[in-house]
Amino acid sequence: MTEDILHFVWKHINRFPQQLLLTDDENIEVISPGEHNFDSGPDFFNAKVKIGSTIWAGNVEIHINSSDWDRHGHNCDSAYDSVILHVVAKNDATVYNSKGVAIVSATIDYPNGLEWELQKLIANETWIPCANHIKSFGELPMRMWLSSMAAERLEQKTAQVQSWVNEFGGSWEEAFYISIARSFGLKINALPFELLAKSIPLKIAAKIRSSLPSIEALLFGQAGMLQNHNGDSYYLSLKKEYNYLQKTYSLNPIPNHLWKFMRLRPTAFPTIRVALMASLIHKSYGLFSKCIEIEKFDELTSLLRAECSPYWQTHYTFGKESAKKNKQLGSNAIATIALNTVIPFMFAYGNARGNQMLKDKALELLEEMPAEKNNTVRGFANLGIDADSALLSQAMVQLKSQYCDKRKCLYCNVGASVLLKKSEG
Repeated sequence: MTEDILHFVWKHINRFPQQLLLTDDENIEVISPGEHNFDSGPDFFNAKVKIGSTIWAGNVEIHINSSDWDRHGHNCDSAYDSVILHVVAKNDATVYNSKGVAIVSATIDYPNGLEWELQKLIANETWIPCANHIKSFGELPMRMWLSSMAAERLEQKTAQVQSWVNEFGGSWEEAFYISIARSFGLKINALPFELLAKSIPLKIAAKIRSSLPSIEALLFGQAGMLQNHNGDSYYLSLKKEYNYLQKTYSLNPIPNHLWKFMRLRPTAFPTIRVALMASLIHKSYGLFSKCIEIEKFDELTSLLRAECSPYWQTHYTFGKESAKKNKQLGSNAIATIALNTVIPFMFAYGNARGNQMLKDKALELLEEMPAEKNNTVRGFANLGIDADSALLSQAMVQLKSQYCDKRKCLYCNVGASVLLKKSEG
């Protein structure tokens, strides 16, 4: 027996034929099972039940055996004093809260058939467990479920954003700057870009941002890319400027060996990405505030559009001239920055400030953006579920990685629908 099964039955209690049986034989009516709580504390918040002629509102705790209440220490924990009903498969003991008040217990039949259907579902070796059922779930319910997945994904990213903000003493601007840098590195060079940004306090970059050569010297020098004694005139001018900046601000560069060039397209070389980051710092002042204030994705695209300085239009690395190519942050790169930094920070900032409009705007921006092209999106498309925006593609990534891959069908609306149909059938 597992408590997860009982959680599922309680959450969908009105879809199951069995009756709850109270220890004192009073009738019980479940008006609302409440909200499933996945953190510490009772299993369901804000439930409402009618016991006899009295309506009770409060929390619900669920166990296999009622004696588990004491075994888990709830009898000594005031967080469980608000429990109005203890739902169990086997009532083997009378239990009390920390104030010594007896908790009403109700038994419920353990649905072995449901557990068997769940095991069959999660054992399915198709791309996702419900691959053979998902299309019948319905277009509107699917879009609603995916919308909630997109919000859930942003809620999870909020925790990471807040940890960065805390790391920098509550500075949203500094944390945003570090996150932007990580996005410039893509996956393969995200860490060295993060270390590069951390090695240059934002206040130092802000002091010299008006001079692009100085910003380039600062970034390339701190990246450990200006350590040779010889080079072309551009290289030597950067080195000279960096030597001055290094002494002025007591800077220590990161190790040059951290940068990876192998198996990268030349336009994604760290040298080009550093040049683009320098360009963005040069052209943007108060980038975090400006990004938070934008209303449309087109505005964000214009704000983040950065272009390499003339030297890098004819080079991919120092000293090796190549055919001229206009190198700038393309649409895909800007979309990556928006998905990984701008939108999560907007949502997190709205959450921290209690600004629901800002959180809603983050979701609206996702709806404006084109859907990502990845294996997850293609996999759902093969099942007849298409993504017409980044909101849905991000939702699909959340659904696949956090539910399908982990076989958490009990907690997925699609999986729940399949299991409930089996139970009713």
